[in-house]
Amino acid sequence: MKITATKLGATVALLAFLGISAVGCSSPESTGSSSNEGTKPETEQVEEAPEPVSLEGVWKQNNSNSEDSWQQATITGDTIEVYWVADAGDTKSLYWAGTVEVPAEGDSFSFDSANDTSKTEKSIMASGDATKTFTFENDELSYEVTAMGTTMTVRLSHE
Repeated sequence: MKITATKLGATVALLAFLGISAVGCSSPESTGSSSNEGTKPETEQVEEAPEPVSLEGVWKQNNSNSEDSWQQATITGDTIEVYWVADAGDTKSLYWAGTVEVPAEGDSFSFDSANDTSKTEKSIMASGDATKTFTFENDELSYEVTAMGTTMTVRLSHE
C-alpha cells in the first residue's frame, strides 16, 4: 500500500484534530520494546505539589452581630486559642484552647480539636466540650458555638 504525502498530512491533521497522539497508545513496557528509535522523547510535565495551607496567625470573626464584640483566634504551631473579645478589644475571655491538625494537602478541610482542659477549666466563658470541629474553606475558619441555648456558626478571617 502506497501512502502519499497528501494522505499522510490529512491523517496527521485528523489525528491532531481528534486529540489523538500520532505516537501510539503503547509504551515500551507493554510491547516489550525499549528502543526509542525514530521517536522523539516525550516531555514529562511535572505537577508541582500544592503548598500546605498555613493557619498560623490571628483570625477575627467576620460575622459578629456587634461592632465592639467578636471572637478571635490565635493559631501557633499545632495549638489554637479562641477568645470572646468585648469592649472593642479591651476585654478578652478564653473560649477554647486546643489542638490543630492541618493536612499536608487540600485547600478545604475539617479537623477535630481536642480541648486543653488545663486552660479552659479556669475560664467560666470556655466551652466544656471535649472536642470541637473546625472547618477551613474559602479562606475562612468556622466552627459552632453554643451559648445560653443558642447555637451559631462563627466565621473567622485571617488578619
